[in-house]
Amino acid sequence: MSQSMPYPQSKLLRQDFYARIGANHLTPLWEVLASLVPKSPHSPLQPVCWQYTSVRDHIMEAGRLISAQEAERRVLILENPGLRGHSSITQSLYAGFQLLLPGEVAPAHRHTQSALRLVLEGEGAYTAVDGERTTMCRGDFVITPAWTFHDHGHPGSVPVVWLDGLDIPIVRFLDAGFAEKATTATQALSRREGDSVARYGSNLVPIDYAASPAEPTRTFVYPYARTRASLQAIAHGEPDPHFGFKLRFVNPATGQAPMPTIGAFIQWLPQGLATREYLSTDSTVYVCLEGTCDVQAGERQWRIGANDVFVVPSCAPLSMHAHEDCILFSFSDRPVQKALGLWREHRL
Repeated sequence: MSQSMPYPQSKLLRQDFYARIGANHLTPLWEVLASLVPKSPHSPLQPVCWQYTSVRDHIMEAGRLISAQEAERRVLILENPGLRGHSSITQSLYAGFQLLLPGEVAPAHRHTQSALRLVLEGEGAYTAVDGERTTMCRGDFVITPAWTFHDHGHPGSVPVVWLDGLDIPIVRFLDAGFAEKATTATQALSRREGDSVARYGSNLVPIDYAASPAEPTRTFVYPYARTRASLQAIAHGEPDPHFGFKLRFVNPATGQAPMPTIGAFIQWLPQGLATREYLSTDSTVYVCLEGTCDVQAGERQWRIGANDVFVVPSCAPLSMHAHEDCILFSFSDRPVQKALGLWREHRL
């Protein structure tokens, strides 16, 4: 049969063929090719915003219903409406609001998933990572690298809430997820608070330390006071029309992302700035730390303020208009996409 001649168009013949090959666990590529290799990205994610004032009561109610020790981690998961039931905020990332009340301990464990914490409310709690504690202050960006023991405790007097971000969907896709509980609820401390910053976060590293490019940062806390001071120091002159003044967090020893699977960013939008539309292939989670601004993500619009969280799906146009100086933290799977040669951006 020549290439120009059409094949028989009988649906019944084809359906019979598909049924017979299905018994051998085969399926025809031509029936699914358009969805496997689309002409343009098409994400099931929806742009969505969680207004903190609307969900805070639910977070506090969870504290009255279950203890941190009983839950192991008392968290309300942020599920994208397009991925309900998958415990995912994007196709590759998980996020949730975690609450720790005064006197509580979230017991020590470790897992193959990498995690970040962004402190939203309260003070006096701590996170311990591999024998070192850091006192958590609002806006602090704290990391628990994969397979590091970590616990949280709260000797303070007011509730503390932070946003968790993990690469759970990535690890789940690879069937590489597992965890281990520690033998004690809290770790024995082996280093003073601030030790990791002194050794790895001050343009210095131990003389015999040689980090591989994919190694997570040993500087597991990025204090907001230092981050904000850096932003404020560069927030002058003409802002970038798409980002305002934006920086990315790095592993100080390598210059790479703090974790091999999650990239994190901080930006300052000066009052009155209306950013131009920006698209990228990494679906991104944003958190407002200061100020208010209007956000247009795809066809959705919100006015956001302190502690509000929103997600922008892959290749959805994003633009923002700051009503006052606004600081936004964000994270995405950009390091993974870059490592695989997949990441793209478009600045309109």
